[in-house]
Formats: sequence, C-alpha cells, structure tokens
Amino acid sequence: MRPELVLAGVTFIWGATFLAVQTALTWSGPLFFVGLRFALAAVILGLLAGKRMRRLKRVELEAGLWIGLAIAAGYGLQTIGLQSIPSSKSAFITALYVPLVPVLQWLVLGRPPGRLTLVGVGCATLGLFLIAGPEGGGVAFSEGEMATILSVFAIAGEVILISRFANRVDAARVTVVQLAVASIASFACMGITGESVPGWDWRILGFALALGMASAVIQWAMNWAQRSVSATRSTLIYTGEPVWAALIGRIAGERLPVSAFIGGALILLGMILGEWPARRRPGPMAE
Repeated sequence: MRPELVLAGVTFIWGATFLAVQTALTWSGPLFFVGLRFALAAVILGLLAGKRMRRLKRVELEAGLWIGLAIAAGYGLQTIGLQSIPSSKSAFITALYVPLVPVLQWLVLGRPPGRLTLVGVGCATLGLFLIAGPEGGGVAFSEGEMATILSVFAIAGEVILISRFANRVDAARVTVVQLAVASIASFACMGITGESVPGWDWRILGFALALGMASAVIQWAMNWAQRSVSATRSTLIYTGEPVWAALIGRIAGERLPVSAFIGGALILLGMILGEWPARRRPGPMAE
C-alpha cells in the first residue's frame, strides 16, 4: 500500500478521536486519560511486535524518548483544552502545526521557508483569531484555546522528530518506546497539576482501549510512512484531519459561528499554501 494512502487513512482516525476524547473527559481527568490511553497503546503494539523488541537499539530508545515527550506535551495540552472548547474548534486550532512545521525547520535546522509558506502562516494566524473571536473578542484567548495553541508546537516538533529519525529506526520498536514514554510522562505530570486518579468506571477503560488502539495505529503508520514521505509532504496530507473532525463534530451536534468556519477555512488554506512548494520538489524525501 502506498504510504500516502496510509497517512490519508490516519487523518480520518485522527479526526474522529477529538470527539471521542472529549466524551471520555466526562469521567476522567485529561492527563490520567492520556496516560492510560498511551499505556494501553504501548502494550497492544508491544505484543504485536513480539520478539522484534529484543533487538531494540540505542537510537530507537533515544528517538522514542524525544518523540514520546513531544507526544505527551502535545496530546496532554490538547486534551486539557478539550475540557472547555468544542472538538471541532480544537481540531482547527491543532491544524496550525502544519504551517508551523516549515517555520520550525527554519529556526532549528536553518532551512528557510518559501514565500508561499510565509503567506500560509499569515492565513493560518488570521484564521486562528477568527476561530477564537466569538469567546475571546478576537484578541484574547480562553484557557482551553491557549492550551491547544501550546500543544501545536509540541505536535509540530513530533512531526519533525519522526522525520529526523525515521530512516534510522524500526517503526514498530520506536513506536512502542514513544508510546510508553508518553504514558509515563503523562502520569508523572498528574502530580504537578494536582490531578487525581478517577474512580473506577468501565467507560474510561473502554474509551482508553479504543483510543489506545487508534494511537498505536496512528503512531506506527506515521513512523512507517514518513520513512519515504517527507515531513512537509506528510503534513500536507494531514490537512484532512480537521475537516473530518469538524464533520464528525457537526454530526454530533456541535455548532460553531460562521466566523469560526471562515477561520477554519483560512487555516486550511494556510496549510495548503505552506506545503505547496513541497509538491514541486523532486525526490521522495525532499524537504
């Protein structure tokens, strides 16, 4: 199967998880749920990997550590934000990581973005203010929006780190490590935020198990596919994620004002403009 099709499938699963996570927060705190979700994902994928885990390399431990910390920060902050903002709004804000990836590559790796990328960043930024406008007056952001905005930087870092290590690691082994690290980091942060362990509820376990399986599929697919698909090209494919999330949220009864949908459209435009130059560059790993 072509890696681009695999990543396209990931966007649908990813988009569907927003509403599922928000529903699970009815019974669980955000960090506990994220920790449990990734713990189950690590166990599931670890069992599937089986004896391959015995050949775990140092570079896979290093990659898994850094990617796992980025995942914990990204998903933890995103889940905290989902406590107070609609899942469709969360998805559109999260989509800002797409134009952010080439900007971070410029700052970290010294690869300057093209003009269209800068235009895309401008469109996405304007879209963010329109999405936040109904509650934040177009200038200030709510706590949930701020947490989600901060998560964007961690998610962008995750995409860059995956591409950095992709050709040096086994996709299954590194995914198990990063999921385990993300789980441990999330549980550890509960003490810092003062979050307590919720009482037993089978619904928490059910949602965590389902989302854990989704996480295992998503993370493994990203590690596998991005061995031959660049970070910039991958993020262009990921533009489908907020669209799926918005459609699913709409079906579930979420209603956003017209300005928010205009903002979402600007973010999608920014995503496409930000990655459009990548489509014209030769080679499977063109940056």
